[in-house]
Amino acid sequence: MQQADIGLIGLGVMGANLALNIAENGYRVAVYNRTVEKTHAFHQEAGALKDKIIPCETLEDLAKNIRAPRPIILMVKAGEAVDEQIAALKPFLAKEDIIIDAGNANFHDTVRRLKELGANDPTFVGMGVSGGEEGARHGPSIMVGGTPESYARIEPVLTAISAKYEGESCAALLGPDGAGHFVKTIHNGIEYADMQMIAEIYGILRDGLALSPVEIGKIFDTWNKGPLNSYLIEITAKVLAATDTETGKPAVEIIVDSAGQKGTGRWAAIEAQMLGIPATGIEAAVAARSISALRDERARAAKAYASLGAPKLAGTDQSFIDALEQGLLAGKIAAYAQGFAVMSGASAEHGWNIPLDTTAKIWRAGCIIRSQFLDEIASAFAGGGQDNLLLAPSFVERMKTASTALRDVVAKAALAGLPTPALAAALGYFDGYRQARGTANLIQAQRDFFGAHGFKRVDKEGDFHGPWSDIG
Repeated sequence: MQQADIGLIGLGVMGANLALNIAENGYRVAVYNRTVEKTHAFHQEAGALKDKIIPCETLEDLAKNIRAPRPIILMVKAGEAVDEQIAALKPFLAKEDIIIDAGNANFHDTVRRLKELGANDPTFVGMGVSGGEEGARHGPSIMVGGTPESYARIEPVLTAISAKYEGESCAALLGPDGAGHFVKTIHNGIEYADMQMIAEIYGILRDGLALSPVEIGKIFDTWNKGPLNSYLIEITAKVLAATDTETGKPAVEIIVDSAGQKGTGRWAAIEAQMLGIPATGIEAAVAARSISALRDERARAAKAYASLGAPKLAGTDQSFIDALEQGLLAGKIAAYAQGFAVMSGASAEHGWNIPLDTTAKIWRAGCIIRSQFLDEIASAFAGGGQDNLLLAPSFVERMKTASTALRDVVAKAALAGLPTPALAAALGYFDGYRQARGTANLIQAQRDFFGAHGFKRVDKEGDFHGPWSDIG
């Protein structure tokens, strides 16, 4: 039997769809699942693609059925399961073989795993995959961290199975070791912020303007034809238009208002904090999901503060709907600006040399945060000369208009008692970023007063202390 071009372990939803994607693109794939019955059932159900799939009952059998150097994709749960799978697989692999973790791994684990592999062990690749079930089956965005030699071996397969944007593959090598998984983490952080801001706008339309889900869905559908055109806006319109088959009510209204999270958003916020780079939109989105989980407490708080009245917006018309569109655009730009700033900082910190323009390009199709202006982002970072997206000329012009709308939206929502934590964080970030002289001089004075930390002066070089002892 002809050997496979690549192997895959883990035939859950994502793994099974990725394997079918590989086979459909003409590559032979050897597959293994801990449950043997699942492996054979997958093979039998592959239909016309069966001849491109080699079902394997053991890891040794899997390794034997892949041509060297053998790349094997792990589609197993992040964490200890990956370490266990590496340990079980390693005895059957050689030095030039490649273990590819395609799960939502913490990049620190990816770096550690590569270091733990010895000189005669296979190498390790961290591969971020975005696009969900549909993307895995028909073309995801693929973010790779590894050596150029490893990438050269798997590049033809990844290029073939990835999403395409105007003929360009949405797969790329973004740097060594943990670079790919880090970029995927920040992708998810931006995704958190984007989704939260959309939800906040939905809340304003629902609770502030008393619009129905269908009416709100039509607004989002209209927005998707303009500058907000993106996958998340598109599916928001579809979600709001859907009807629950059991009750006949709008589907969104029968869903519990408690958002889940798997950790990547928190990781993005934590890494931004560790790097000292503001990512306030991401942080606010993570916090909002945590607040959403406090359902019982929120119910008690609603009773405790019932006398404050229900939220209601005053003096709104079509111009305010337009302001919501522009305000959401401003928030989205700020979230992307923060995410790319964090990637730039991490790239410098870890010596990854992440190509930010390439990152934007491979996010143009397949991934969850794909949007209309990623081409502009790619252009802004081309050549590596841009410090922050908010300084790119095309985005400066956008923000001059959109930030005014964002200010109006946040102000009206605040006065009405409607929560907009991520939108407000985006506005605060924008206002703080554009202040030539901020207020941290007072903070430095306070730090010096109670801790003798010292400060810099604006009129001469050196470190100084204030005359605090003279004032008692």
